[in-house]
Amino acid sequence: MRGAGHDRAMRIPILSVLIAVSAGAAAQPAQAPVQPGEWTATVTVREMVVPGAPSFLLSMAIGKSRDEKKCITPELAARGAVSLLAPDPKANCTVDRQQVAGGRYEQILSCPQRRGTPMRVVRQGSYDANGLRGTAVMTGPSEKGAVRIAADQVVRRTGATCRR
Repeated sequence: MRGAGHDRAMRIPILSVLIAVSAGAAAQPAQAPVQPGEWTATVTVREMVVPGAPSFLLSMAIGKSRDEKKCITPELAARGAVSLLAPDPKANCTVDRQQVAGGRYEQILSCPQRRGTPMRVVRQGSYDANGLRGTAVMTGPSEKGAVRIAADQVVRRTGATCRR
């Protein structure tokens, strides 16, 4: 059995993928435009099953939120809600399927792990010109069993200009 340091090290990259998936931007087909400026993606963990991780660490993560800011340029803003959904390139996730229409979105991603089978992220929810609100469920294997992390996601505009 490995110590808590290993379990914490395993948990942090998994949570980072959820944040990175929420905060990226890339070219996609046009939707109703959003406003350019600073946007904040907030991810709040609802459920966390990570076999081998100490239960007190998992309990501490439930209900916690993490924010990440991103800059939406006028060019990205013109693409609409898809600019708020695209994964951060640092996460190296692949969009397997995406549907963004009529105020609703659904997205399925594959996100690589350091070793083994990629994690699967299913995101769904609603969007409008003010941002998006939905859920993300990450599932996949680990050395000690099946991982499942569920989170609520909110992406909203927090500034007319981007801070650099």
